[in-house]
Amino acid sequence: MHTYIIADNQDITREGLISVLRSQDIKNRVETAHTRTELQTRLRNYPESVVILDYTLFDFVSVNQLLNMKMGAKQSSWILFSDELEDHFLRQILLIDTGISVVMKHNPLQNILDAVICATYGETYLCDIAESILKDSNPQKKESDTLTASEKNILREIALGKTTKEIAFEKHLSFHTVNTHRRNIFRKLTVNNAHEATKYALQAGLIDLMEYYI
Repeated sequence: MHTYIIADNQDITREGLISVLRSQDIKNRVETAHTRTELQTRLRNYPESVVILDYTLFDFVSVNQLLNMKMGAKQSSWILFSDELEDHFLRQILLIDTGISVVMKHNPLQNILDAVICATYGETYLCDIAESILKDSNPQKKESDTLTASEKNILREIALGKTTKEIAFEKHLSFHTVNTHRRNIFRKLTVNNAHEATKYALQAGLIDLMEYYI
C-alpha cells in the first residue's frame, strides 16, 4: 500500500486526484492537507508518502520553506502539480533539488500518472516545460577545475553568506588576500556577484543544502 498526501486547495483538483489515485490501487491511502501545518503533521505520520503539491495555492511563503520541509522528511517524494509555475521558481528549485518531480495540471492524464508512478518508486519525472527550463539553466562549462584548494575554500565561505571581513578573521588571513581570492574566483567562474557564485557552489557540491538553509 502506498500513501499519497494531496496538498492542494483547489476542490475539483483534490477530488479528481483522490479518485485517480484510488482507481490505480484500492489499497492506496490518500490523505489531504490544507495548510503547511497539516502537511507537516501528515508527513510525521506517513514519512514515506508521496506529496502532490500545488505550490501556488498553498501557504508556503518561500522556496526555502518548502525545501526545508522536504529535507526534514527525507523518505518522502514530492511532485509539484500546478496550473502554472514561474520560470525562475522552477529554475531555482530544480537546480537545488534534483529529486522533485514536476507535472502541470493541463498535461494529459497519462503524464500525470507517469509522474505519480515515478515518485512512488523513488524516481523523478519532469514534464516538457520543466525539462526545457532545466536544460536552459545548465551553465556552460566553467573553469572550475582551475580553482585552487584555497579558492574553493573561500568560495564555500562566500556561499555560506560570510563577508570578506568575516572570512579573513576566521581564516586568519588579511582582508587583501581574501579579496584577491574573491576576484579570482569570480573571474574564473565568469560570475558577477555572490549570488551567482553561491549558485555555482551548490551545483558543484561545495556546500550541502542543510548548511545553506540553516
